[in-house]
Amino acid sequence: MNRFQRVAVNRTGRDLAVGDIHGHFQRLQACLEQIEFDPQVDRLFSVGDLVDRGPYSEQALEWLGQPWFHAVQGNHEALAVTYLHGGRLDLDMYRAAGGGWFLDLASAEQLRFVEIFSTLPVGMEVATANGLVGLLHADSPFADWSTLRASLEDDDDDEVREICQWSRRRLREGDTHAVAGLHALLVGHTPVLQVKQLGNVWHLDTGGWSSGHFSLLDINRLAVVSPLPDE
Repeated sequence: MNRFQRVAVNRTGRDLAVGDIHGHFQRLQACLEQIEFDPQVDRLFSVGDLVDRGPYSEQALEWLGQPWFHAVQGNHEALAVTYLHGGRLDLDMYRAAGGGWFLDLASAEQLRFVEIFSTLPVGMEVATANGLVGLLHADSPFADWSTLRASLEDDDDDEVREICQWSRRRLREGDTHAVAGLHALLVGHTPVLQVKQLGNVWHLDTGGWSSGHFSLLDINRLAVVSPLPDE
């Protein structure tokens, strides 16, 4: 698979990003309608974890088939790939983390999802008028974006992918060091009450799949455009 994807600038509409979805596509759709998302010109970027936990995980393939929707591979998509490809996996943990819907599918259906999940890049960069905006699920293992880009394009390093998809270090330590070479890096993975910025890293998982709300970030202006729950 191509583990890194470059996306050209959008010259006709808005580019928005959202945190973890976890099978709550209907909630997300309602949020998009509130801000008058126009799929003819606007684009939506996901930092991964489209599936598990929520009731509509099977809609992930429908969304991934839309030309306006772009996603990196989260750790939950990676879990499905690992399961089908025979890698090391704690099945009890996977089911407890919401993977039961996938484990209970017929093998042919599992393959249909994994074929698509396997094509999702680990890292992505989007050109904007203000510079490059990167997307990962969790965090960058390198202080310079060009180093990560080269690693994902040229190598298949398990340790690099693990940090990209699983790390919570930055939030845990409150690390405000910027990732060089980017206007901003957008991540999810760890729920926060509100969108949180550490250096130039923006944490977007505000629990729209749980008891929180989805936060849509305009990646050109780096401004949250989705209404808060009490609005």
